Amino acid sequence: MTVKELRLVVTAEDWDEAVHFYRDVLGLPERASYSSEDGRVTILEVERATLEIADPNQANYIDAVEVGRRVAGKYRIAFEVADTNATTRHLADAGATVIAEPTRTPWNSLNARLQTPGQIQLTLFTELDPNHP
Repeated sequence: MTVKELRLVVTAEDWDEAVHFYRDVLGLPERASYSSEDGRVTILEVERATLEIADPNQANYIDAVEVGRRVAGKYRIAFEVADTNATTRHLADAGATVIAEPTRTPWNSLNARLQTPGQIQLTLFTELDPNHP
């Protein structure tokens, strides 16, 4: 069996706001968009997707490093970006709530935590080690 795509499906009460934030502000390219009397959906692209599975202790540790306390729910989205500082400011200016400003992590990345439209916690990270895989 081969899995060909990871798709995270977000149900957002304010669909227009969420699409605007992720497509227009964050810059995720639109692959497709569909609407009917039953509803609307937009599919956005990212260059690469991974599935990260953490046990509760590791999730607590990540929150402690990034935010200082446990704040994330069961799911959190993380996006690797070229510049965590600039992207954090850009997303905050567009309506995201900064939970934690960019901070250097023990695993040598610069991470910030935000609450986005659709009530999703988002980690932005920039790898600081140029040899990082």
